[in-house]
Amino acid sequence: MSDLLEYKCPNCGGKIEFDSATQKMKCPYCDSEFHVETLKNMDARLDEKAPDEFKWDKNSGEAEWTDDDGMSVFVCNSCGGSIVGDENTAATSCPYCGNPVVMAGRLSGDLKPDLVIPFKLDKKAAKDALRQYVGKKRFAPNTFKSENRLDEVKGIYVPFWLFDSDANASVSYDATRTRSWSDSKYNYTETSHYDVFRAGTMSFANIPVDGSSKMPDDLMESIEPFNFSDAVDFQTAYLAGYLADKYDVTMEQSIDRANQRLKTSCEDTLRDTVNGFATVTTKQSNVQTSNGVAKYALYPVWILNTIYKGERLTFGLNGQTGKIVGNIPVSKAKLAALFAGVSAVATPLIFFVGRLFEFF
Repeated sequence: MSDLLEYKCPNCGGKIEFDSATQKMKCPYCDSEFHVETLKNMDARLDEKAPDEFKWDKNSGEAEWTDDDGMSVFVCNSCGGSIVGDENTAATSCPYCGNPVVMAGRLSGDLKPDLVIPFKLDKKAAKDALRQYVGKKRFAPNTFKSENRLDEVKGIYVPFWLFDSDANASVSYDATRTRSWSDSKYNYTETSHYDVFRAGTMSFANIPVDGSSKMPDDLMESIEPFNFSDAVDFQTAYLAGYLADKYDVTMEQSIDRANQRLKTSCEDTLRDTVNGFATVTTKQSNVQTSNGVAKYALYPVWILNTIYKGERLTFGLNGQTGKIVGNIPVSKAKLAALFAGVSAVATPLIFFVGRLFEFF
């Protein structure tokens, strides 16, 4: 005895059956109707669907530092960060926690970067940008505007893994269009559902993934993009006067994040081609990659780490474009002074409170 074939309604999940009167498949629960051929095509695509598959060449970037490169590694005894500097770097402080770092010895055996984007903004430009950024924050504590605080900003090359890959992607959507009309008794709304399918081949270059566990991923992604056209082959001369973070997140450990960013980009690209519908909902997606390779690069970042009332605050400034990201705390004294000067009359108070929210 053969198994009874059942079809589920794509809209409500109810069991649908063939309606001989309309020659269509009909759902008795939501009254949706489907052409038999439509359901057949949907089943065919489901049968063909393979799981996501990401392929990367894990032998990328195999050049290593040697003693001849003249680079030294400094280790922070507080947070454990490893900082790379040239042979002229003396005692310095950790850009992540501000504590002194000590010389650990020559850097050798670790991977040497393939590429570097040199700093375009020097320390003076970075301080000016931070001063202007903080100056726009009306309720920022005065301590953040002090010259001594701004002097603590440090230029550091942050390690990134850059992923290149070709991708074949496909996405199916449930899309709807609505139509409304009325008669003398009722208002009607008809919702038509469409099975939309998109597929395409794409190529990606230099998908960046932060290779430092000490540097928050959301901070680094917030100061993107970096202009890769300025990237050059790495030479130790570019590190003169700056520090460099030594990667502690390997290429293999970064692959999941690269896959996530690549998959999201594929889905966004295909979604942009689906137009003319009231709603579009993704049902399933599939990404297959090939020719995946990774490069190791250093990107320029100015970092200001500070502690305010027991809370560690980090500000990042793109050393190439000048884009700044960071959270400025609100001075309670300045807020109190603002309200102290406000009349007790309700109308002005409401006005000032409304203005206050504009600054957060």
